[in-house]
Order: sequence, then C-alpha cells, then structure tokens
Amino acid sequence: MKHLLKLSDLSQDELLLLLKTGHELKQKQKEGIETSYLKGKTLGMIFQKASTRTRVSFEVGMSQLGGQPLYLSASDLQLNRGESIQDTARVLSRYLDGIMIRTYDQQDVEDLAAFGSIPVINGLTDLYHPCQILADLMTVQEYKGQLDQLKFAFVGDGNNMANSLIVGSLLAGASIAVASPSGYQPDPAILEQYARHAGFLLTEDPVEAVKEADVVFTDVWASMGDESEAEKRQQVFKDTYQVNAKLLSAAAPDVMVQHCLPAHKEEEITAEVFEQHAEAIFDEAENRLHVQKAVLLHLMGVNAHVS
Repeated sequence: MKHLLKLSDLSQDELLLLLKTGHELKQKQKEGIETSYLKGKTLGMIFQKASTRTRVSFEVGMSQLGGQPLYLSASDLQLNRGESIQDTARVLSRYLDGIMIRTYDQQDVEDLAAFGSIPVINGLTDLYHPCQILADLMTVQEYKGQLDQLKFAFVGDGNNMANSLIVGSLLAGASIAVASPSGYQPDPAILEQYARHAGFLLTEDPVEAVKEADVVFTDVWASMGDESEAEKRQQVFKDTYQVNAKLLSAAAPDVMVQHCLPAHKEEEITAEVFEQHAEAIFDEAENRLHVQKAVLLHLMGVNAHVS
C-alpha cells in the first residue's frame, strides 16, 4: 500500500488492517495513551473544495500522531496560476512526507501519485470518496460486530459516495444494493466492473434496494459542483429517493442509517429518521479521524497495527 487513491487499489487484507488500526487508535485515544508515531513528519493538505470533516479530521489526526499538518489552499498555490499538477507533485515531494488532496478531478490525484515520490491520499474527488467509506465501514463494525454477510443499501444520487461504497462493501464481504434514478446512477466503469457480482444490485426502486437491509446509506441529491442542477434534481429525487420511516419499514428491524454529512433534512433524509439515528451518524463522522490516522500511519512509515 503506497497510496490511497481509491478503494479498488486495496486488497481485502489491507482494508481490514486499516479498520483494525482505526479501532486500536480510537481505543488508545479514549485511554489517553500517547500516539506520537509520526513525530517529525509533515502532511501537506491541498484543498480545492470546501471542507469541514476532511480538513479538521486530517489536521487534528496528524497532530495527534505527533506530526505537522500544513493547510494548502489551492488559491494560494501556483496551481491557481497554471503550474501543472505534475510539477507541483515533484516540488512538494522535496518538502513533505505525504499529501492529502481534496479536489474535483480524480486524474489530479492519480498524477500527484505518479509524478511525486511520497504517499498521496484522496480526501475526495468527484469520482471517489475512499476515506469516508473507510469511516463508514469502521462504524458498521462497531455497531454490527461484522461486515461480511451484511446487506447494505444506498439510496440517492450515484455520486462519489455511491461509487466508493460499492467497491468498499464488496471488498469487505458485504452485499450492496444501490437505488438511483436513471441518469443519476453510479459511474459506468464501476457498474461494468461489478455488474455480474453476486453481491451487487442496481435498481431504480428504493424499496427493492432497502429490503431487509442491515445498513442504509444516503447522501445529498446535489453534491459540490452540482449546485446549478439543484432545482432539477429536487424534482427528480423528491419523495421517491428520501430515506424516511416508510422506506425503512422494508429494511431489517434493527436497521442502521448512515449519512456522510452535511445533511439536507427533509430532502434525502427526514429530520425524524436523522435524529433517530444521530448517534450512529455522528460516530461515523468521528471515525473519519480514527481511520484516517490509520491511513496516515500505514502510508507514512508504520506498516503494522499499533497494539
């Protein structure tokens, strides 16, 4: 494991090891145990998209590991004046021990890894959101005690969350059903790759997707970059693709609900359902911190779990 660009780059063993390390680091934090494993290391964090959870969790996480986080706004870098991502990668590799980037184009992440000589972490692109899915899987493990043999369902826009959830779920041994309307389904390349996987179902019917599901995931109908389509998407998604009490009645009796946040309550999820599952949703947000610390450790010099 040299980088975290997308979940399909990981083996199942690597995925499960990251989750195991995340749990161990969370427990160490609860017990007040020192975890300065990355003392002397510096992480550069490039942001071309706004962020709450990604910025704070990586910045705090790197600090808790004894390292130095460095916030790099795209508007402050020469990227904003036309310097290539390739040259940026080669320059930053001379200063830093790792790069986390939150951007639009997945190719930028791939190019940073290809032209640089230090680990690169995908903090989010329009195509993938691997760190979020790692946090989701960690949270499901906490609540359900397992990942394999569970049924996951995703309801809503087939965005970066849906793309990465398909990959992460199947890699972890769970099944996954995705309900999205025509024209808003997950990336065609991912659908082609997993179309014949026994654990994958794509449907336009949310009830079919959540039937007997152990965990239901959703996300906003208009992600960053899609704001100009918000009104159109409202008309396409409203009512049918909302996670509400009626829809959840088709799921398993002890269904768990996850939302990567921010949530637009009364759109993709009702306020009632959100509050009923708020503890798990905010545990999910907290676990961004712990599992990303695991990623930082395994990429920046510590190659085994920490216990």
